[in-house]
Order: sequence, then C-alpha cells, then structure tokens
Amino acid sequence: MNNQEIMEKGQAYVMNTYGRFPVAIVRGQGAWVFDGDGRLYLDFTSGIAVCSLGHSPPELIEALAQQAQKLWHISNLYWMEPQVRLAEKLAHVSGLDRVFFCNSGAEAVEGAIKLARKYFFRCDEGQRKEIITFHQSFHGRTLAALTATGQKKHQEGFSPLLPGFAYAKFNDLASVVKLVSKETCAIMIEPIQGEGGIRPAEIDFLSKLRELCHREGLLMIFDEIQCGVGRTGDFLAWHGYGIRPDLLTLAKGLGGGFPIGALLATNEAAAGFEPGDHASTFGGNPLACAVAEKVVDLVAREEFLHKVQEKGYALWHRLQQIEDPRVLQIRGRGLMLGMEFDREVKDLIQICLDKGLLLVAAGPNVVRFVPPLNIEKDLLEQGMDIFRDAIQEWHA
Repeated sequence: MNNQEIMEKGQAYVMNTYGRFPVAIVRGQGAWVFDGDGRLYLDFTSGIAVCSLGHSPPELIEALAQQAQKLWHISNLYWMEPQVRLAEKLAHVSGLDRVFFCNSGAEAVEGAIKLARKYFFRCDEGQRKEIITFHQSFHGRTLAALTATGQKKHQEGFSPLLPGFAYAKFNDLASVVKLVSKETCAIMIEPIQGEGGIRPAEIDFLSKLRELCHREGLLMIFDEIQCGVGRTGDFLAWHGYGIRPDLLTLAKGLGGGFPIGALLATNEAAAGFEPGDHASTFGGNPLACAVAEKVVDLVAREEFLHKVQEKGYALWHRLQQIEDPRVLQIRGRGLMLGMEFDREVKDLIQICLDKGLLLVAAGPNVVRFVPPLNIEKDLLEQGMDIFRDAIQEWHA
C-alpha cells in the first residue's frame, strides 16, 4: 500500500489516540526510514529513543532469528535461559542486584510503585504508601503511572486517579522536604525529564535528594526509561551522576525496538516482593530477552559509550552554532538533547519532515534530538544541515 492507502485504512480501523504525521513508514535501515511512496527520511527520533542501534540492525536480527527457532514463550512458571542471562548482565552493568521483566516502561513504573509499597508493608510500616514525584514528569499511561506523572494535561478526563502521590518542583529540594511525611515511602524521579522538555536534574539536587532518602528511610526510584541504556553517554544516567537509586526502571532502548521493560532493584528493596506479589504473562519472554541481551552486549562497551559522548558533543556544538533569537536554551546529555524556543515548534518539525528529517517535540516548545546511538557522524551533520535550513524557512 502507498501512503494514502495506509492512512485511509488506518483512519477507518485504528483507534484515534495519536496525533500522527501525514506519512506511513514501511521500512527502516540504520538511521534511515522509507515511507509508503518510497521517500527517504533521516530519523532523529529513533522511535522516541527506542531504536538505540537504528532500524533493522543485523546483530539484533540474528539474535532474534536464533531464539525464534528455539523457544518463543513458556511462562514464568519455568526458568528461561535468555531471561537469566539478561538479568545477570543487567545486574553487572547497572550496579543493582535484581531484575523483574515486563513489556513496557509503564509496566516497569507500575512494578516500582507496587514494590515500594510492598517493601514497607513487609517492614511493618504499611502506613508508608505515598510516592513523591515531580511536576512536568512523565511516567506512563496506565492509571498508576499516569497519576505519578506530574502533568495535568495527561490526567484530564481519567478521574478518579489513584491516591498516594504528591508532586514537588523539579530541582527544588525545599519543595520535596515540605511533602515528606510519615506516609511517604519513596521519591521517584527522571534524572533527565524527557516529555517534560529534556530537563536534566542538577547534580547537587540529586545528591541532596539521595541524602534525604537515607535520612528519612525512603526508597529512591530513578525512571530511566528514556535516558537509560547509553542515551546519555553512560550506560545509565545514574552512572554519570554517581548517585545510585534503590529502584530503577528501563524500557525503550533496552530492546532496540523489540518491546521489553525492566525494574531493577537492590537486594534489600527487591526483598519486598515474594512469589505471587507481582507478575507479567509476557514479561521476560525468550525473544525479547535474547534481543535485549545483544543490545546490552553492544551498548555497554566503553568504546561504544565514548563514541556516544563524542557525537553528543558534536550535536551540541552544531546546535549552539544556530543563531536565532527564538532559541531560549539547549539542554540534555549525550544523544538526548533538546532545543527550547519561545514559541510552539510543531510547524518547524513539519518543515523538517517535508525536507526529509524526522524530529519530535518534548513539550510544545522544545525540539527533541534522540538519533540512533550508533549514527554515523556524517549523517549527524547531514541532519543538522537540514535542521538549520528548516529554521531559516520557519516563520512561526
């Protein structure tokens, strides 16, 4: 089918939950994707930080094909070798101890919420049920993850939301301290807010937040669904900050495009779960784990992460060279950068699409740059040339 045919059938049969661009992507290779009319686009979205190694990487295709000939699904009532191998590797590279596997970031967040509450229940402190999160955060679309999300625009129309959440100001310790009570069990934060505008946490703020958790006996949860798995130039964002959480959520780039999520925890925190407390039918299935294991093997290498840092610096430098009075700020780390403007950027993103460059926003005024981690430097430059030309044509 061509673009028009795909879009017409989609509008007729697919539930209307996304504001979609007027294009249908049918194939991808590396940093490139092709639409139903055969047009080529340079992809600086990576499926929104999901396709960490680009589209159709041969190493992941091979890992998937090999596992597909052995076992697709068996249930978590039995041990599965690919799951165990991946858990061991994640424990070694993450600095945490235990892993629960699921299928998405929202599920990983749900698991973190349940584990935090169950942990204190087992410690005979069942009154500790409240989790502090942050304004402009984004943690997912299920009811609990949506309630944890500090953006009312995503919550409107879904009342009643779940009780047990309070919202502090990002990078404002005093606002967190005011919310801590005898009912607080955890603080959940994105080290770099993604959908909230690519806003990194200040290291002093995270350090004092860690101290607060120690002092008050709270669990610290890092949501690294978007900023984890090499995106910042470290395998995990907490490695760059040097501040270890008690729980950590992953998804997106972990599977390189194959759906998988994970909740990581220290041994102490993980002891909050016992058999029967939490489960996922498809979580940690052999196919997803085989692909994610190969992603970890490739991305966790020091040489690979060093190249991500180099390309991140190069992208930052190109963004800084853009002289436009509408630019307010450039933020982020590694290959997770945002350029904030003094107005909405949807028309700018459409101009880029028309010129063959895929970009997405992070909030109404921020253009987000999350290209594949292994993108070649010449393609990075090519994409920035298109972006520069698009800004010159943009008269928003």
